[in-house]
Amino acid sequence: MKPSLLLLCAFGLLAPATISAHCQVPCGIYDDNNVLGKMHTDFVTIEKASKQIVELSKDPAANAHQLTRWIINKEEHAQSIQETVTNYFLAQRLKPGEAKTDKDAYLKKLTTCHKVIVAAMKCKQSTDAEAVGTLHDELHTFMDLFSMK
Repeated sequence: MKPSLLLLCAFGLLAPATISAHCQVPCGIYDDNNVLGKMHTDFVTIEKASKQIVELSKDPAANAHQLTRWIINKEEHAQSIQETVTNYFLAQRLKPGEAKTDKDAYLKKLTTCHKVIVAAMKCKQSTDAEAVGTLHDELHTFMDLFSMK
């Protein structure tokens, strides 16, 4: 077996099992509305997980395994929102040139991206219904700004 083929096989075995939501190659495959739909699903999961964690925390000894699973699930979906905003929208959809042509729209999008990232972080840190509500509101504004009409 040639060394390069052996190296390729070894890489295949050592490569991560999951791949990021977007590879940042300008392939044109991704559709903003589909990405926004996934973010909505992430939010709904965070909302449900937060409620389940509060309920299951009433008897943590009996519910330790389910609590752990819901906490991990909530944090993964909040992280997914943060990564999507950062890697997809900030890196690829929010164009610096827009600051020259429509500064107000650019700043609104940039500020909203930041607010969504922070709101998702707050949801990772707690099960506070107010944090979930803030994420909901910020995502609604975000989706209005970035959805393809």
